[in-house]
Amino acid sequence: MENPQKNNPLVRELTRAFSHYNKHNVFLKKNLKETLTFFREIRQNHSNTCSSTPAALDTGQLSCISLPRHEEDYLQNVVGSAPYILILGQDCSARYQLLNCLLGERLLPLGSEVGGACGPEGGACRRRKLCFTHGRQTRLSLALPGQYELVHQLAAHCGRWDTVPCEDLEIQECEDPAQRLAELEITLHLALLQEVKIMVLPCRGVQPVEEALEDCRRGILPIILYAVSKDSLSAEQVSDLQKVRETLPLPVCFVRAPSGPSDPEPSPGALYRQLLSLELVGGAAGNCACGAPAQTQSIVGESLERLQRVLGPFTRQLLQSQQVEAASLLNAVHCRCLDLFINQAFDMQRDLQITPRRLEYTREKEGELFSSLMAIANRKQEEMKDMIVETLSCMKEQLLEDAANLHFTGQRSTSQLGSFRLLSGFHYFFKSFSLEKVLNDCYYRVCVCGSAVVKRDSLCVCVCVCVCVCEGKYAKSICSQFRTRLNSSHEAFAASLRQVSAFTLSPLYRSLRDILLHGKPKMGRELGRGQYGVVYLCDSWGGRHPCALKSVVPPDDKKSVVPPDDKHWNDLALEFHYTRSLPKHERLVNLHGSVIDHSYSGGSSIAVLLIMERLHRDLYAGLKASLSLKERLQIALDVVEGIRFLHSQGLLHRDIKLKNVLLDKQNRAKITDLGFCKPEAMMSGSIVGTPIHMAPELFTGKYDNSVDVYAFGILFWYLCSGSVKLPEAFEKCSSKDQLWTNVKKGSRPERLPTFDEECWQLMEACWNGDPSQRPLMGIVQPSLQSIMDRLCDNSDQKSGNLEDSN
Repeated sequence: MENPQKNNPLVRELTRAFSHYNKHNVFLKKNLKETLTFFREIRQNHSNTCSSTPAALDTGQLSCISLPRHEEDYLQNVVGSAPYILILGQDCSARYQLLNCLLGERLLPLGSEVGGACGPEGGACRRRKLCFTHGRQTRLSLALPGQYELVHQLAAHCGRWDTVPCEDLEIQECEDPAQRLAELEITLHLALLQEVKIMVLPCRGVQPVEEALEDCRRGILPIILYAVSKDSLSAEQVSDLQKVRETLPLPVCFVRAPSGPSDPEPSPGALYRQLLSLELVGGAAGNCACGAPAQTQSIVGESLERLQRVLGPFTRQLLQSQQVEAASLLNAVHCRCLDLFINQAFDMQRDLQITPRRLEYTREKEGELFSSLMAIANRKQEEMKDMIVETLSCMKEQLLEDAANLHFTGQRSTSQLGSFRLLSGFHYFFKSFSLEKVLNDCYYRVCVCGSAVVKRDSLCVCVCVCVCVCEGKYAKSICSQFRTRLNSSHEAFAASLRQVSAFTLSPLYRSLRDILLHGKPKMGRELGRGQYGVVYLCDSWGGRHPCALKSVVPPDDKKSVVPPDDKHWNDLALEFHYTRSLPKHERLVNLHGSVIDHSYSGGSSIAVLLIMERLHRDLYAGLKASLSLKERLQIALDVVEGIRFLHSQGLLHRDIKLKNVLLDKQNRAKITDLGFCKPEAMMSGSIVGTPIHMAPELFTGKYDNSVDVYAFGILFWYLCSGSVKLPEAFEKCSSKDQLWTNVKKGSRPERLPTFDEECWQLMEACWNGDPSQRPLMGIVQPSLQSIMDRLCDNSDQKSGNLEDSN
């Protein structure tokens, strides 16, 4: 039997509208979930780092990357709401006609089949609430709203039916209160019900409208339809509509339905004027200033036969407006976050560009001020000398006058030292002069000329003091003190400016944190030399021991007037960034921290100290010391695992070689030196790497992660050979340019007699000249495992074609 809904244009349009709503709601829900997860991670990271990060976001900025509570509740309600069609009306006949029209079939009885008509304002009606849902089979059941299904024998269970039996629609007199409150759930296999549920509310005598709508306040998005069978609404019906508008502030679509099969449709003019006067419908909607449709308003539909012209656009616009409002709100939140991040990045970039210039300008101006003050101090020494002379000349007469008027009251000396001095003097005068003459002279001075002698002595002392003042010496001393203080201030300012510079430029934040927490590491003996620096042993640092210390210094540019290339520091920054930011992996060397050493070379330069995991030796040294076949194949597997991890993170290593593979005490391998590591999406065509391990396409500047596969193929040749001797094809090259030329022409390492056939095939596949023909690391790994299982069985039997290294 053909489904009647397939030929119903209204049903098809409604099904399409609700299907689009549900599909877009899934995307909106996913977007909201990811947004909340992102905000939660931001808050966690901020709480973990705000105490140690100088550039932590302030409270205002942090509020921009979070959803306000009311906005989050609104969005959760929208994405969590299922669409419902709520059918209300003046009487059951009008509601049932509208329901049958929506479903496209005569499912509910009409006219005389319904039974007794609804009394005045529905007082005599006993028909219960109906809920239509989707199911594979058609069935009827009674259930409490939002709870459980009741075990009840219905008339529809007794046989086949096309129209719901009237007995099942009505509430029986003998039923208990739970069955009186239960709603009739009708499950149908219809396309429309797959997208939306339909609920037909009962008359107000069965259940007040506010109680019937209580379950519709949360978790659903209702499309409210009101079936009108008369020319006007009664006062009670108007009251019910106002309660509906208060409970669910959404537009209502009024649909005119005849009260009987032969009755004419209600007059649209009188009904529309009544609804308009009650403000239950609005005027023409039109468009807003931006050209988008205005907010959905309540409307009065045409007859049931022409309902598609009104109900389809009404439903589509209402659903769309809800999702557009939610999407706009979510977009505004995203825009706030993006604006914050962009502004922060812009400010940081501008700060990195402007701050060094500002500091340099400040340094220059302070230097000019210092030189100016020093020149003033030197130039003003003569003026200060003249000022001292002028001041003394002005004050000399006043000083002499004050000295002459000075009354000095002596004190009796009773100490032994004073007595001894007086006695010694008396004996001296007694032996040198006539005692009588001396005594007479003394008596004369004390008794006759006492006051005159004192006044004369005071004047003499004052004159001597004025004469002894050396204006040049005093001026020089004052200027010297000024220059000393000026030098001290200049040095203190320069030191503070260096600290501000080091602290302001954010690349040093992590190094500053490490040196503050753990101090400067102590260098031990030299372990080896890398691309840019020297590797030392470090006994312990930051609670980890032993460690390896990689000291990276700028290139020697003493003989050149050109400053060192920024590429050196870019490679170093990349090595630090990727080693630090990548998740820890057992096949990558761990970086513990970094320290900026400003005292390198007596303070004339700086060095970056990278403190990393200490391993036993590199693969070059391991092959020279001899490794067993099983150990070498296991190392190959470890390297492949490390390269696969880097590729899974979207990174290329670009410098896989013997020196960049480190071995622990159990001869398990780890990849190090990520200085050439770079995201595949950021490849700029730069030619980097070690010549022997470089793929031919590297010289063209167009390459992908297959260059690591090529480099592994060369490394695997060394592992299979068990030695560090160059391949014969490369050993003959006298220069790097000749080596590159031969590689581009297809020159590859030769096959040694001890090579296993499967190993040789794997090498050839890895260094294939066509990058697209090289195997992925996900294919290389099981091939290697198969070779290892075959050549190194449980008894550690040696293969006749691939021997252990000597």
